[in-house]
Amino acid sequence: MSDTIFAVSSGQPPAAIAVIRVSGPAAFATAERLGGRLPAPRRAGLRTLRDAAGAVLDSALMLCFPGPATATGEDLVELHCHGGRAVVAAVEAALATSPGVRRAEPGEFTRRALLNGRIDLAEAEGLADLLEAQTERQRRAAIGAVEGRVSQALRGWMDRLSALSAGIEAMLDFAEEDDVPLDAAMVARIRSDMTALAATMLAAVDQPPVDRLHDGIRVVLAGPPNSGKSTLLNLLVEREAAIVSPIAGTTRDRIEASVLRGGIAYVLTDTAGLAEDTDDVIEAIGVTRAQEAIGQADILLWMADAPPPRDDAIWLHGRADLPGREALPEGRALAVRRDNATSVAMVWDAIAAHAATLLPREDALGFKRHQQDQCRRAAQALLTAQGDDVLLIAEELRVARQALAAVLGVSATETMLDALFGRFCLGK
Repeated sequence: MSDTIFAVSSGQPPAAIAVIRVSGPAAFATAERLGGRLPAPRRAGLRTLRDAAGAVLDSALMLCFPGPATATGEDLVELHCHGGRAVVAAVEAALATSPGVRRAEPGEFTRRALLNGRIDLAEAEGLADLLEAQTERQRRAAIGAVEGRVSQALRGWMDRLSALSAGIEAMLDFAEEDDVPLDAAMVARIRSDMTALAATMLAAVDQPPVDRLHDGIRVVLAGPPNSGKSTLLNLLVEREAAIVSPIAGTTRDRIEASVLRGGIAYVLTDTAGLAEDTDDVIEAIGVTRAQEAIGQADILLWMADAPPPRDDAIWLHGRADLPGREALPEGRALAVRRDNATSVAMVWDAIAAHAATLLPREDALGFKRHQQDQCRRAAQALLTAQGDDVLLIAEELRVARQALAAVLGVSATETMLDALFGRFCLGK
């Protein structure tokens, strides 16, 4: 029998109301010791909470949810207390002295929901993302996973795999028992269905993963010394993030600034000027780091007269407010003027247009990177089994089923679960 666990699930006090959840086999008995007669299931009742010595702790609303139709799949009690620190501490202390009751570990409520079949691993990961969401795009993508959009697709594919496996196994059993040759036409139909299913899966995961929404789009400003990189960074983030001076080489290391714009998280990086030759050891290190940043950039803003080192770079004409630099040279995408806010807004428009190609569509299934990898593994297994060897086909179908099952947590390891649920707060 598992322990009964408790934790605050409404955020840490102080607050107007604190919701303390109690889940497990002793949840109802513990609640009865604290507040007396239990209210009817799923109906709130006002109760006076008392400790073991009979001292009043608080006047609270109590709700009881009989398992397994609960958030955790177990008997669950919610105590809606006043949200002061002393009140919450007193109620928690009383709970901790109850037999078989202990404080929950981070993510343990959701972990029990997974182990008891109330949610699957894909939905649990979506919930983790929802708790960490800082932008509207992140929230919407996470809600889709929590509501089961990814899980529904995966279960549909697993159902099709199971039907194909059943057909193959039946053919094998029938051939062994009756010494009848395998039906070549049926084998061909199964192979055709496997190819079609692989194409469906690959089309669904052929898009940027939702991880990109949380990682942020990395925008790197690069070019030679005194090309206006730091000035543009400050204009884009609308604050003095980088030091600007007429002295070449003022920026010697990468300077990062995070920006939330249009519901998308960006990390803008100003880099040291790419000096062709320098005897300054510190400046040389800065140049090396700038070159590394260029290679790692999702979007490169290139501010030099020489062509950019990447074909996908946005080639800007900087310092266009200076005499002799007013005209936009051939090949440049945009001119940037520090005295013209419209030119800066146009740079943001170019960044946003490029970022749209790096992020998943809002109407697409929100697969995470490792989920995409497992789906591709499953699809590759289906495409590999293209011969007439029925045993090989059966094995590749098994490999495909295992790959998709791993995404749903059917074969999740304890290490994977610990890494996931460690991201949660205590009351979740």
